[in-house]
Amino acid sequence: MNIRERMASIQLFTDHDANYPEEAAELAHARQRGKALCYEINRLHPDDTEKRSALMKELFGSIGENVWMEPPIRMAYGSNTTVGSNVYINFNLTVVDDYKVTIGNNVMFGPNVTIAVTSHPVHPDLRREGGMFALPVVIEDDVWIGSGAIIVPGVTLGKGCVIGAGSVVTKDIPANVIAVGNPCKVLREITENDRMYYYKNMRADQVQW
Repeated sequence: MNIRERMASIQLFTDHDANYPEEAAELAHARQRGKALCYEINRLHPDDTEKRSALMKELFGSIGENVWMEPPIRMAYGSNTTVGSNVYINFNLTVVDDYKVTIGNNVMFGPNVTIAVTSHPVHPDLRREGGMFALPVVIEDDVWIGSGAIIVPGVTLGKGCVIGAGSVVTKDIPANVIAVGNPCKVLREITENDRMYYYKNMRADQVQW
């Protein structure tokens, strides 16, 4: 199997595999392209939102409408990440996207969130040659990820869930729950009471926009 086939089948791979020099060179070029686009985005003046939007369309594999991103951003490839519509990305998003990262619609990221699809074997003998493996990360619609959260390989965040600040998400999180901690665990379901009260005893129906 070549490098991409090994990634897709959860086999150990290296991105500098001497058996597939052309593919390794293509992957290196794609990584360099992603880093260069992140560099260009991160050095833009904050007022240059039009150029930022254009560069984001180049960076991501696909991107929907009404996506706002606060630089800086760091990505391994960028091209392996797809982003839906009405997404808000706060400062310092880091995405290790050697493989697929899927971000749905109406997703919100707090500052300093990390998403990684790639991991390494525990035994050092298997790491010395750069061995790694990758599992996709899926963030479904309407998810809110709090500041400083870490999403590890293979995780799916269910529709509408909230991930507490500083959480380390090591397992799938079901839809419509609040999950917090390290490791991240379900705290409770999101209920109609949360629609009525947005914070403690503060009622949403009394807010004047």
